[in-house]
Amino acid sequence: MELRQLGYFVAVAKDSSFTKAAQRLHLSQSALSIAIRALERDLGARLFDRTRREVTLSDAGRALLPEALRVLAAADAARAVVGEVGHGLRGTVRIGLMQASPLVDMARILHSYHRERPLVKILPRPAEGGSVALADALRAGDLDVAVASLPGGPHAGLHLAPLAAEPIRLITPPEHPLAARRTVSVQDLANEDFVDFPAGFGTRSAVDTTFAEAGLERGICIEVSDLATLAELVRAGLGLAALPLSLLPNRGRLAVVDIEPAPIFEVALALPADRRPKAATQAFVDLVGAMHPVENAVVRAGR
Repeated sequence: MELRQLGYFVAVAKDSSFTKAAQRLHLSQSALSIAIRALERDLGARLFDRTRREVTLSDAGRALLPEALRVLAAADAARAVVGEVGHGLRGTVRIGLMQASPLVDMARILHSYHRERPLVKILPRPAEGGSVALADALRAGDLDVAVASLPGGPHAGLHLAPLAAEPIRLITPPEHPLAARRTVSVQDLANEDFVDFPAGFGTRSAVDTTFAEAGLERGICIEVSDLATLAELVRAGLGLAALPLSLLPNRGRLAVVDIEPAPIFEVALALPADRRPKAATQAFVDLVGAMHPVENAVVRAGR
Protein backbone atom coordinates (compact mmCIF):
# COMPACT_ATOMS: atom_id res chain seq x y z
CA MET A 1 0.00 0.00 0.00
CA GLU A 2 1.36 3.41 -0.98
CA LEU A 3 0.43 6.92 0.12
CA ARG A 4 -0.17 7.76 -3.52
CA GLN A 5 -2.79 5.01 -3.74
CA LEU A 6 -4.54 6.22 -0.59
CA GLY A 7 -4.64 9.74 -2.04
CA TYR A 8 -6.23 8.41 -5.21
CA PHE A 9 -8.76 6.42 -3.17
CA VAL A 10 -9.77 9.52 -1.18
CA ALA A 11 -10.14 11.57 -4.37
CA VAL A 12 -12.49 9.01 -5.96
CA ALA A 13 -14.46 8.73 -2.71
CA LYS A 14 -14.97 12.50 -2.52
CA ASP A 15 -15.91 12.91 -6.19
CA SER A 16 -17.95 9.67 -6.45
CA SER A 17 -16.48 9.48 -9.92
CA PHE A 18 -13.31 8.07 -11.49
CA THR A 19 -13.61 10.58 -14.33
CA LYS A 20 -13.82 13.66 -12.09
CA ALA A 21 -11.11 12.39 -9.75
CA ALA A 22 -8.78 11.66 -12.67
CA GLN A 23 -9.26 15.17 -14.02
CA ARG A 24 -8.56 16.70 -10.61
CA LEU A 25 -5.46 14.53 -10.15
CA HIS A 26 -4.25 15.18 -13.72
CA LEU A 27 -4.22 11.46 -14.47
CA SER A 28 -5.74 9.37 -17.19
CA GLN A 29 -8.82 7.48 -16.03
CA SER A 30 -7.17 4.17 -16.90
CA ALA A 31 -4.11 4.97 -14.75
CA LEU A 32 -6.36 5.86 -11.82
CA SER A 33 -8.40 2.68 -12.23
CA ILE A 34 -5.23 0.58 -12.29
CA ALA A 35 -3.98 2.21 -9.09
CA ILE A 36 -7.29 1.61 -7.29
CA ARG A 37 -7.41 -2.03 -8.43
CA ALA A 38 -3.87 -2.51 -7.13
CA LEU A 39 -4.92 -1.08 -3.75
CA GLU A 40 -7.96 -3.38 -3.68
CA ARG A 41 -5.74 -6.40 -4.41
CA ASP A 42 -3.35 -5.36 -1.65
CA LEU A 43 -6.19 -5.03 0.86
CA GLY A 44 -8.09 -8.05 -0.37
CA ALA A 45 -11.37 -6.15 -0.59
CA ARG A 46 -13.48 -4.22 -3.08
CA LEU A 47 -13.46 -0.53 -2.12
CA PHE A 48 -16.07 0.80 -4.56
CA ASP A 49 -19.37 -0.39 -5.96
CA ARG A 50 -19.39 0.65 -9.60
CA THR A 51 -22.37 1.05 -11.91
CA ARG A 52 -22.71 2.88 -15.22
CA ARG A 53 -24.16 5.91 -13.47
CA GLU A 54 -22.32 6.18 -10.18
CA VAL A 55 -19.45 5.06 -8.01
CA THR A 56 -20.15 4.53 -4.30
CA LEU A 57 -18.05 3.29 -1.42
CA SER A 58 -18.42 -0.35 -0.47
CA ASP A 59 -18.56 -1.37 3.20
CA ALA A 60 -14.78 -1.86 3.10
CA GLY A 61 -14.34 1.52 1.43
CA ARG A 62 -16.41 3.29 4.09
CA ALA A 63 -14.28 1.65 6.78
CA LEU A 64 -11.05 2.66 5.02
CA LEU A 65 -11.90 6.32 4.32
CA PRO A 66 -11.38 7.80 7.83
CA GLU A 67 -8.19 5.77 8.26
CA ALA A 68 -6.89 6.93 4.87
CA LEU A 69 -7.57 10.55 5.82
CA ARG A 70 -5.68 10.08 9.09
CA VAL A 71 -2.69 8.47 7.34
CA LEU A 72 -2.50 11.21 4.72
CA ALA A 73 -2.77 13.93 7.38
CA ALA A 74 0.01 12.27 9.38
CA ALA A 75 2.21 12.12 6.29
CA ASP A 76 1.63 15.83 5.64
CA ALA A 77 2.49 16.60 9.26
CA ALA A 78 5.71 14.60 9.00
CA ARG A 79 6.75 16.47 5.86
CA ALA A 80 5.99 19.80 7.52
CA VAL A 81 8.00 18.96 10.65
CA VAL A 82 11.05 17.96 8.61
CA GLY A 83 10.69 20.97 6.31
CA GLU A 84 10.46 23.35 9.25
CA VAL A 85 13.84 22.20 10.56
CA GLY A 86 15.68 23.33 7.46
CA HIS A 87 13.54 25.97 5.82
CA GLY A 88 10.85 27.25 8.19
CA LEU A 89 7.25 26.08 8.44
CA ARG A 90 5.66 25.34 5.07
CA GLY A 91 2.44 23.79 3.89
CA THR A 92 -1.16 24.80 3.38
CA VAL A 93 -3.91 25.67 5.84
CA ARG A 94 -7.49 25.39 4.60
CA ILE A 95 -9.60 27.62 6.85
CA GLY A 96 -13.38 27.69 6.87
CA LEU A 97 -14.86 31.09 7.67
CA MET A 98 -18.35 32.28 8.46
CA GLN A 99 -19.72 35.00 6.20
CA ALA A 100 -19.61 37.43 9.12
CA SER A 101 -18.02 37.07 12.54
CA PRO A 102 -17.19 40.47 14.05
CA LEU A 103 -16.70 38.85 17.47
CA VAL A 104 -13.45 37.35 16.15
CA ASP A 105 -11.11 39.64 14.20
CA MET A 106 -10.09 37.11 11.55
CA ALA A 107 -8.50 39.75 9.31
CA ARG A 108 -6.03 40.63 12.08
CA ILE A 109 -5.38 36.97 12.89
CA LEU A 110 -4.76 36.02 9.25
CA HIS A 111 -2.50 39.04 8.78
CA SER A 112 -0.43 38.06 11.82
CA TYR A 113 -0.24 34.44 10.73
CA HIS A 114 0.94 35.36 7.25
CA ARG A 115 3.54 37.70 8.69
CA GLU A 116 4.86 35.04 11.06
CA ARG A 117 4.57 32.10 8.61
CA PRO A 118 5.16 33.56 5.14
CA LEU A 119 5.91 30.17 3.57
CA VAL A 120 2.51 28.74 4.52
CA LYS A 121 -0.24 29.06 1.92
CA ILE A 122 -3.55 30.20 3.45
CA LEU A 123 -6.71 29.03 1.68
CA PRO A 124 -9.80 30.68 3.22
CA ARG A 125 -13.16 29.13 2.36
CA PRO A 126 -16.42 30.98 3.03
CA ALA A 127 -19.36 29.18 4.58
CA GLU A 128 -21.77 29.26 1.66
CA GLY A 129 -23.93 26.63 3.36
CA GLY A 130 -23.47 28.01 6.85
CA SER A 131 -21.55 26.56 9.75
CA VAL A 132 -23.10 23.12 9.27
CA ALA A 133 -21.47 22.96 5.82
CA LEU A 134 -18.12 23.90 7.39
CA ALA A 135 -18.54 21.09 9.93
CA ASP A 136 -19.26 18.60 7.14
CA ALA A 137 -16.17 19.78 5.23
CA LEU A 138 -14.01 19.29 8.33
CA ARG A 139 -15.27 15.75 8.81
CA ALA A 140 -14.70 14.97 5.12
CA GLY A 141 -11.11 16.24 5.23
CA ASP A 142 -11.79 19.19 2.91
CA LEU A 143 -10.87 21.72 5.61
CA ASP A 144 -8.18 21.76 8.28
CA VAL A 145 -9.82 24.19 10.70
CA ALA A 146 -12.87 26.45 10.77
CA VAL A 147 -14.33 29.38 12.67
CA ALA A 148 -17.94 28.31 13.04
CA SER A 149 -21.12 28.73 15.04
CA LEU A 150 -22.37 25.28 16.05
CA PRO A 151 -24.74 25.63 19.01
CA GLY A 152 -25.80 22.62 21.00
CA GLY A 153 -23.81 19.44 20.72
CA PRO A 154 -21.91 17.33 21.13
CA HIS A 155 -20.87 17.40 17.48
CA ALA A 156 -19.59 14.01 16.37
CA GLY A 157 -16.13 14.02 14.86
CA LEU A 158 -15.31 17.59 15.90
CA HIS A 159 -13.39 19.33 18.64
CA LEU A 160 -14.68 22.83 19.46
CA ALA A 161 -12.70 25.51 21.29
CA PRO A 162 -15.05 28.40 22.26
CA LEU A 163 -13.96 31.86 21.15
CA ALA A 164 -16.89 34.20 21.77
CA ALA A 165 -20.58 34.30 22.63
CA GLU A 166 -23.29 36.94 22.46
CA PRO A 167 -27.05 37.08 23.16
CA ILE A 168 -29.34 37.08 20.15
CA ARG A 169 -32.01 39.82 20.18
CA LEU A 170 -35.26 40.47 18.40
CA ILE A 171 -34.99 42.97 15.53
CA THR A 172 -38.22 44.68 14.41
CA PRO A 173 -39.31 47.70 12.37
CA PRO A 174 -40.05 50.58 14.77
CA GLU A 175 -43.78 50.54 14.04
CA HIS A 176 -44.23 46.88 15.06
CA PRO A 177 -46.30 46.41 18.26
CA LEU A 178 -43.41 44.58 19.95
CA ALA A 179 -40.92 47.37 19.22
CA ALA A 180 -41.89 49.31 22.34
CA ARG A 181 -41.23 46.36 24.64
CA ARG A 182 -37.97 45.93 26.54
CA THR A 183 -38.32 42.15 26.67
CA VAL A 184 -40.39 39.53 24.88
CA SER A 185 -40.76 35.85 25.68
CA VAL A 186 -40.36 33.12 23.10
CA GLN A 187 -44.09 32.47 23.53
CA ASP A 188 -44.80 36.09 22.51
CA LEU A 189 -43.15 35.32 19.16
CA ALA A 190 -45.01 32.11 18.42
CA ASN A 191 -47.29 33.64 15.76
CA GLU A 192 -44.79 36.08 14.23
CA ASP A 193 -43.20 35.73 10.79
CA PHE A 194 -39.40 35.84 10.60
CA VAL A 195 -36.83 36.66 7.96
CA ASP A 196 -33.78 34.51 8.56
CA PHE A 197 -30.75 32.78 7.13
CA PRO A 198 -31.17 29.28 5.64
CA ALA A 199 -30.97 26.25 7.91
CA GLY A 200 -27.36 25.46 8.76
CA PHE A 201 -26.35 29.02 9.70
CA GLY A 202 -25.32 29.45 13.32
CA THR A 203 -27.80 32.13 14.40
CA ARG A 204 -30.67 30.25 12.72
CA SER A 205 -29.73 27.05 14.55
CA ALA A 206 -29.49 28.81 17.92
CA VAL A 207 -32.90 30.48 17.60
CA ASP A 208 -34.61 27.37 16.22
CA THR A 209 -33.21 25.38 19.15
CA THR A 210 -34.56 27.90 21.68
CA PHE A 211 -38.02 27.73 20.12
CA ALA A 212 -37.93 23.93 20.00
CA GLU A 213 -36.96 23.74 23.69
CA ALA A 214 -40.05 25.84 24.41
CA GLY A 215 -42.19 23.43 22.38
CA LEU A 216 -42.73 25.97 19.60
CA GLU A 217 -42.09 26.03 15.87
CA ARG A 218 -40.92 29.35 14.47
CA GLY A 219 -42.51 30.76 11.32
CA ILE A 220 -39.89 31.57 8.65
CA CYS A 221 -41.49 33.51 5.80
CA ILE A 222 -38.30 34.46 3.89
CA GLU A 223 -34.81 32.94 3.81
CA VAL A 224 -31.83 34.96 2.59
CA SER A 225 -28.08 34.41 2.84
CA ASP A 226 -27.09 38.07 2.77
CA LEU A 227 -27.09 40.05 6.02
CA ALA A 228 -27.72 43.44 4.42
CA THR A 229 -30.72 42.08 2.50
CA LEU A 230 -32.10 40.50 5.66
CA ALA A 231 -31.98 43.83 7.49
CA GLU A 232 -33.67 45.67 4.61
CA LEU A 233 -36.50 43.12 4.52
CA VAL A 234 -37.11 43.71 8.23
CA ARG A 235 -37.10 47.49 7.67
CA ALA A 236 -39.68 46.94 4.93
CA GLY A 237 -41.96 45.19 7.42
CA LEU A 238 -41.81 41.77 5.76
CA GLY A 239 -40.88 39.98 8.95
CA LEU A 240 -38.95 40.07 12.20
CA ALA A 241 -35.37 38.91 12.68
CA ALA A 242 -33.34 37.43 15.52
CA LEU A 243 -29.69 38.50 15.41
CA PRO A 244 -26.74 39.29 17.66
CA LEU A 245 -26.08 43.03 17.59
CA SER A 246 -22.50 42.48 16.42
CA LEU A 247 -23.96 41.39 13.07
CA LEU A 248 -26.07 44.55 12.81
CA PRO A 249 -23.75 47.58 12.83
CA ASN A 250 -26.36 49.75 11.08
CA ARG A 251 -29.49 49.77 13.25
CA GLY A 252 -31.15 52.69 11.52
CA ARG A 253 -34.98 52.33 11.31
CA LEU A 254 -34.84 49.20 13.45
CA ALA A 255 -35.85 48.46 17.03
CA VAL A 256 -34.00 46.04 19.33
CA VAL A 257 -35.81 43.98 21.97
CA ASP A 258 -34.39 41.41 24.39
CA ILE A 259 -35.66 37.81 24.12
CA GLU A 260 -36.27 35.70 27.23
CA PRO A 261 -34.73 33.17 27.32
CA ALA A 262 -32.08 34.60 25.02
CA PRO A 263 -30.67 32.35 22.29
CA ILE A 264 -26.87 32.56 22.26
CA PHE A 265 -24.67 33.15 19.22
CA GLU A 266 -21.58 31.02 19.93
CA VAL A 267 -18.41 31.18 17.86
CA ALA A 268 -15.80 28.44 18.15
CA LEU A 269 -12.64 27.19 16.50
CA ALA A 270 -13.51 23.78 15.08
CA LEU A 271 -11.08 20.97 14.29
CA PRO A 272 -11.59 17.36 13.20
CA ALA A 273 -11.38 15.17 16.30
CA ASP A 274 -10.04 12.10 14.51
CA ARG A 275 -6.97 13.64 12.85
CA ARG A 276 -3.88 15.21 14.33
CA PRO A 277 -3.50 18.78 13.01
CA LYS A 278 -0.71 19.45 10.54
CA ALA A 279 2.11 21.62 11.83
CA ALA A 280 0.84 24.63 9.87
CA THR A 281 -2.68 24.10 11.21
CA GLN A 282 -1.45 23.76 14.78
CA ALA A 283 0.49 27.00 14.41
CA PHE A 284 -2.73 28.72 13.32
CA VAL A 285 -4.66 27.24 16.26
CA ASP A 286 -1.95 28.40 18.67
CA LEU A 287 -2.04 31.91 17.22
CA VAL A 288 -5.83 32.15 17.53
CA GLY A 289 -5.56 31.01 21.14
CA ALA A 290 -2.93 33.65 21.87
CA MET A 291 -4.76 36.49 20.13
CA HIS A 292 -8.26 35.52 21.28
CA PRO A 293 -8.12 33.84 24.71
CA VAL A 294 -11.20 31.91 25.76
CA GLU A 295 -11.57 33.87 29.01
CA ASN A 296 -12.63 36.84 26.85
CA ALA A 297 -15.28 34.77 25.10
CA VAL A 298 -18.52 36.16 26.52
CA VAL A 299 -19.64 39.41 24.91
CA ARG A 300 -22.68 41.41 25.98
CA ALA A 301 -23.33 43.83 23.15
CA GLY A 302 -24.96 47.10 24.14
CA ARG A 303 -28.43 48.09 23.10
